[in-house]
Amino acid sequence: MFNKWLKPYLPRSLFGRAILILIVPIVLIQVVVGIVFVERLFQDVTRQMTVAASLDVNYLVARLKAQTPESALFQEAQLAGLSLEIDAKPFAGAPLPKEDQHSFLDVSGRFVIETLHRNVPGLLAVDLLRNNDFVILVVMVGETPVEFQFSRRRVSAANPHQLLVAMVLAAILLTTLSAFFLRNQIQPIRRLAAAADAFGKGQSLTFKPRGASEVRSASNAFLSMRARIERQIEQRTLMLSGVSHDLRTPLTRLKLSVSLMEQDEDTELMKRDLDEMEEILDEFLAFARGDSGESTEPVHPKVLAKQLVKNQRRSGGDVTLEYTGNTQDDTAVAMRKLAVQRALGNLLGNAQKHGTKIRLTLYLGTGFIDFIVEDDGPGIRKDLREDAIKPFSRLDAARNQDKGSGVGLGLAIAGDVARSHGGTMTLGHSEGLGGLKVNFRMPR
Repeated sequence: MFNKWLKPYLPRSLFGRAILILIVPIVLIQVVVGIVFVERLFQDVTRQMTVAASLDVNYLVARLKAQTPESALFQEAQLAGLSLEIDAKPFAGAPLPKEDQHSFLDVSGRFVIETLHRNVPGLLAVDLLRNNDFVILVVMVGETPVEFQFSRRRVSAANPHQLLVAMVLAAILLTTLSAFFLRNQIQPIRRLAAAADAFGKGQSLTFKPRGASEVRSASNAFLSMRARIERQIEQRTLMLSGVSHDLRTPLTRLKLSVSLMEQDEDTELMKRDLDEMEEILDEFLAFARGDSGESTEPVHPKVLAKQLVKNQRRSGGDVTLEYTGNTQDDTAVAMRKLAVQRALGNLLGNAQKHGTKIRLTLYLGTGFIDFIVEDDGPGIRKDLREDAIKPFSRLDAARNQDKGSGVGLGLAIAGDVARSHGGTMTLGHSEGLGGLKVNFRMPR
């Protein structure tokens, strides 16, 4: 319960949490030392010093008892007080003080007043406000009220706050130095995270292992993993490229042979099958190649959306374009244009195959953009949508195969492009058209 309440207020970064782990013990030590400091210095030492000053005051009170202010013995007692650094004189004010005076922030003043009342008989009041540098007492000496005044340093340590100030300054200095060294230790982890994030988006940043031995081990493991994945991707691409190249030669011969045959219904079906085989090979190549070899460039989303709609209309598609969100925002977004255009073209092509009406909606949000493709086709059932994004997945029962079969890579290619840009692609139901709704999201 306590953890759930505290968790939203804790820093999320490793650097912030490390600083918190560093600062909390320092603050606790400061508090403990401060409490002990106040307890020992402000209380015990102050009381000991005040008791000593009380003995001097009691000595003068004993000398002044049964004396009148005009007597020679009274003046002699005043001289004795001067030798003790205590000024004694008859109280001239009226009425007699009955309450002690001290500042609320004067921590040691409370201990001084308490000790003086305990050790000085006849003490009427203690005044620590009239002059911060002196302690002023009013004591009844017989029937005469006498005012005693001595330096505050006799009952309190001089500048007791200096130790606390030195502790705070030392804590700030040590925390600053620790944060500087800690930042140097966190920096290699940040570079490792940046390299891993870039690799997930199809980029390969130059990265050298640095930092502590554990961070270096993790960095070397990442570099080895990246090299293995890049090698596997390269081998897969070469293999599929070779296979497609080898298949294109006999496919071309077959197309040429069919074109030389007498044209009838059978030859038309054969041409259709050959075109479908060529389309399948193209999908294989696109899926194997991916978008890792393309460079990133700034692209205006509105311009891209207009171009996609224009291309689809050339293919006979009934496509409408809408803008939502912050429609006035025309900021360019960094992306691999050809890959995104190919992925969205696949989505619009699928929508045209399985429906008659298509709607492309560009949502301009804060920190992201959405390309939403909707159609009025049969859609995909909710329990099959996750499988539909997988490579080589064909949901013939859910989509109309008579308008095109394919090999089941269109949605998989689009999903890979979205993920390689740090975004997502989700399938849903179109409320407006009733068919499939594909949300292609990219960060900006």
